[in-house]
Amino acid sequence: MPGHRTKGFCASAAALALCAVLAGCSGPGETVGGGKVVLRYTWWGNPDRAERTEQAVALFEKQHPNIDVTTSFSGYDAYKQKLATQAAGGDAPDVMQLDYRQIDQYASGGVLLDLAKQKSALRTSEIDQGLLGTGRVDDVQYAIPQGRGTETVAYDVETWKKSGVPLPGESWTWSQWADTMRALAKKTGKPGATDPGQSEDAFEVWLRGQGKALYTEDGGLGFTPGDLTRWWTFTDKLRREGAVSPAEQTTQLDGSVENTPLGRGKSVTDANWDAPASGFLALVPTGVALAPMPSGEDGTPGQYFKPSMFLGVSANTGHPKEAAQLVDFMINDRQAAKILGASRGIPVNETIRDAVGPELKDFDRTIADFQTSLDGKLKDPPQAPPSGDNALQSTFQRDYDQVSYARMSPREAAENYVTEAKAELRS
Repeated sequence: MPGHRTKGFCASAAALALCAVLAGCSGPGETVGGGKVVLRYTWWGNPDRAERTEQAVALFEKQHPNIDVTTSFSGYDAYKQKLATQAAGGDAPDVMQLDYRQIDQYASGGVLLDLAKQKSALRTSEIDQGLLGTGRVDDVQYAIPQGRGTETVAYDVETWKKSGVPLPGESWTWSQWADTMRALAKKTGKPGATDPGQSEDAFEVWLRGQGKALYTEDGGLGFTPGDLTRWWTFTDKLRREGAVSPAEQTTQLDGSVENTPLGRGKSVTDANWDAPASGFLALVPTGVALAPMPSGEDGTPGQYFKPSMFLGVSANTGHPKEAAQLVDFMINDRQAAKILGASRGIPVNETIRDAVGPELKDFDRTIADFQTSLDGKLKDPPQAPPSGDNALQSTFQRDYDQVSYARMSPREAAENYVTEAKAELRS
């Protein structure tokens, strides 16, 4: 790897200048000795994703000898906080990985570049137009989807098989899932799952299975305090029964697979997105498999295919063309696609997906097969959530923590959350 790789970003103009001299880290618009363009590129993810990304970046630098790329990554929660700080200070990285929930916030805040102005460097013709459209705000293309993903129940295969509890099938309802988690806990002596009560993503799947939504089309809340009370009453009961992880484990969650109960060997399953689930392999060497998320009691699916993540370019970058070239490479280069595999979801470039799909191996093949098993069974994804949702993810977990530690009843916490959420969405 090039010697200029970094594990963190410089936080101020002075630090950037010093870092550029001492460590090869450059701010927007800077170059290094020999006139090379320097781009900062950041993402969240597990070590497996990081290793593959570094390999792809090295290939990009080889193909573009006039460009140096400094990189950094972290777990999702830490990443989200750091990027928000950088964006607020006008120091967003040149190229950044974005979640569905960040696009509206950063686009409306002037953080992201209009990528339609870089058509010569960034090709989008082979991306499904509906998928591509999820990166638009007010008809401006601020971000490019990098992969297609969906939520899943990842599980420790050996532990589950040894328990004697029947393995999950092609579908199950939330009540069937709960009964299975109880049975796993009884047979294995540890919780069947990470407590899903803290997860806004799991709550959304539960809501959609009832024909409801997290948000309305105009960006308001799509559920009532009663809906959230029912969800938290359901998960609170499972936690009290020992079927899902206790509060002291759930409150350690930080968006990384390493700190999940499954990753730490303290549960049998974990609800996660399919691409990050690859990180469990290093933590559960005996094998991990994927099962669908539970559906509504009438079989209505709640999970959906969504862009697993996006790439965006800073509006303040001094090198918009080169930054767009890096985005283009990560999405449209076949060699890069082979290196990245399914670590960010199945490729969005349809030609590359058709070409690379049959060549996927190991857990990448597991993800591809899992998605194929769901084709034609899921409902359309929701529109990108309003910008306030980015902050509300933390509020959601914080309020559920009050339930977990018996400081609030599910109803009190639900009413508190809805009040705060409405205020956040109006601001």
